[in-house]
Amino acid sequence: MTSLPSSPLLASRLRRLVGAAGFVCAATVLAVPAHADARSPKARAKTTHGAVKQGTPTAVGGHKPTARERAKARSIAAASRTRAADHRTVARRPSATERATSLAAAAKAERLRDSVVKVARAQIGIPYVLGGNTPVDGFDCSGLVKYVMAALHVSLPRTAAEQAAVGKRVARDPGSLRPGDLVTFASRGEGVSHIGIYVGNGRMVHASTAAGQVIEVPLVRAPSAQIKPWRGVRRVVAVASDGGSSGRQ
Repeated sequence: MTSLPSSPLLASRLRRLVGAAGFVCAATVLAVPAHADARSPKARAKTTHGAVKQGTPTAVGGHKPTARERAKARSIAAASRTRAADHRTVARRPSATERATSLAAAAKAERLRDSVVKVARAQIGIPYVLGGNTPVDGFDCSGLVKYVMAALHVSLPRTAAEQAAVGKRVARDPGSLRPGDLVTFASRGEGVSHIGIYVGNGRMVHASTAAGQVIEVPLVRAPSAQIKPWRGVRRVVAVASDGGSSGRQ
């Protein structure tokens, strides 16, 4: 260790310099840097939590977010949540059992429609009789329809107006019709007063007062005083084949 100079004056000056240097070093160690966060740990933790919260911009570096910036952040967060929900949503496909059941029901309806056509055509030539509802007694229009459908366990009311209110309404368009559909007719401004059975290929079977018997004719015919305008279509075969009763719609 180096000894202090022997001169009292010089020794005194050296002691003062050493003391000043020690004070400077201590001040350097203990001083808080200018850039350090002087807030309490609790306040710093609160700011950190707010900064990482999704969709909530916070003041960073002294900048306070504007209303537009906050709205944009919320919009981005909402879009992100929507995309995540879309990825989680998976379209459910019918099971093999459900597909088989659907195909079986469609096949059953097709067979029933074919049967309606066969039974209806089997009545062609039977005389028209007002109030008739059997091949023996003859048929009127609604009697023929009721008889054909009853032969296939489809229950219908008796009159044309009542029959025109059951089943499912179908667009009055030849392209929308299926064999077995009921086609209704009415004079202008009047209710349904005539009905027949569509048998496919643009044709129908009905009990005709003009012909005096059950006949098969084109559904769409030239206007005539003896032909009532075609008014509508009712589907009763599909309703029955699905295991439900014919209902008003």
